[in-house]
Amino acid sequence: MKPKSIPLRIDVLTIFPRMFPGVFSESLLGKAQHKGLVRIAVHDIRDHTEDRHRSVDDRPYGGGPGMVLKPEPVFRALKATGAMKKRGKKPFVVYLSPQGKPLTQKLAGELRLKKHLIVLCGHYEGIDERLLAWVDMEVSVGEAVYTGGEIPAMALVDAVTRTLPGVVKEADSLFWDSFADGWRGRLDCPHYTRPAAWRGRTVPSVLLSGDHKAIQRWRQEQSLKNTRKKRPDLL
Repeated sequence: MKPKSIPLRIDVLTIFPRMFPGVFSESLLGKAQHKGLVRIAVHDIRDHTEDRHRSVDDRPYGGGPGMVLKPEPVFRALKATGAMKKRGKKPFVVYLSPQGKPLTQKLAGELRLKKHLIVLCGHYEGIDERLLAWVDMEVSVGEAVYTGGEIPAMALVDAVTRTLPGVVKEADSLFWDSFADGWRGRLDCPHYTRPAAWRGRTVPSVLLSGDHKAIQRWRQEQSLKNTRKKRPDLL
């Protein structure tokens, strides 16, 4: 019998693989793997070194602070996960970098269509620049510098995986996420749950009215208000 095809395969390359199991085994990421909707594997770049110290970094040419990930171990890790295959079968290689393209909901949806992603985590001052010849896209999760690419990689894998059909139980909720089509790229509206009155604060009466048209109008108005207040750049 032909093995079941996995809709999305993600290989993460890192020098700190022990950072990932807790995040990748819980919540929707864990359930998605259990259901066979995604296959996530974490690979230790140090496994591709040759010296007894398993060295992965060295001082930068030209001097200056910090260390740089050496090209050969990273190259070998990329090759071992298929990055050097012919174009038709080649995985899409993403390098987490503060210099990269911002991670957005739209980009997450585009990346899940790649079928096979290799997510490369830099560290220290980053990777040797010559390795970018095998990188298809640099991606940033915000205008901040992290200790390494591991936490940004977790964010990227989560954002991409939850866009896969069947991962989120109620598919309509994806349509009404912040930045999604339901809000025309704006922010989500406020949400409330029981009890209706809590510590002197009450739920807006329209949400208790049962008038679905009025509720939808209120939610659209609140989405616009939220966006104007918190992210006017989206308008």
